Amino acid sequence: MDFLQPYLMVGLIILAYMTALWLISLALRNSSIVDIFWGLGFVVAAWAYQLLTPEGLPARQWLLLALVTIWGLRLSLYILWRNSRKPEDFRYAKWRAESGGRWWWKSFFQVFLLQGLLLWIISAPLLSAQLRQGTSGLIWLDGLALCVWLVGFFFEAVGDFQLARFRANPANKGTVLRSGVWRYTRHPNYFGDAAQWWGYYLLALAAGGWWTVFGPLLMTTLLVRVSGVTLLEKTLKDTKPGYPEYVESTSAFVPWIPKRIRR
Repeated sequence: MDFLQPYLMVGLIILAYMTALWLISLALRNSSIVDIFWGLGFVVAAWAYQLLTPEGLPARQWLLLALVTIWGLRLSLYILWRNSRKPEDFRYAKWRAESGGRWWWKSFFQVFLLQGLLLWIISAPLLSAQLRQGTSGLIWLDGLALCVWLVGFFFEAVGDFQLARFRANPANKGTVLRSGVWRYTRHPNYFGDAAQWWGYYLLALAAGGWWTVFGPLLMTTLLVRVSGVTLLEKTLKDTKPGYPEYVESTSAFVPWIPKRIRR
């Protein structure tokens, strides 16, 4: 099977998935539930691609499915736990207030359809990796992909755990977390997320899908320039005491040895 047919079919599945989430959000009056189901959406896409590509290399398919499932479920469960019993995220609440009575239909396009489109585009390497192309077995690129993914998973999962534990201590209110993986990058969770996607791309590259590089590039751009690092730092620099000093000493994204600040 070629790339286009299963890619378009999964695009329809993602459309149905996001439409169902939109309807649920209307009942709950909470558009931020889309964040919970972002990671899970890639799990759905990866398994759907597997069912549509039975001629793929089984070893690479199962490796990819295992990595995507672990990443997506961990991310969705973490956000579900983090957001439980909390009101709608301030970003969506702001859009709701600005749109008034029109938000019920605007949210479909501005939130759910847009994120569904991004999910579909970014998921291209997950399909390409599962098509039987190039080689008849696993190669060194598959091993490298697993190593890159493991590094990314470590930084994302450990970063989220350390931040949650730090915030749970009332004594840390108003202070900056600068220990653990947060000593080497100001955003270990975003770096880890991006690294895992470059791991998926390496699996696609091993299968001959070099051209799907737009997937991890788009994900990394979103994490660094759009909804991740840039957006968060605008708020933290103005509201978090000690954060400007943290910026001076610590890498923004890629982990690196902290700088010594001379005064």
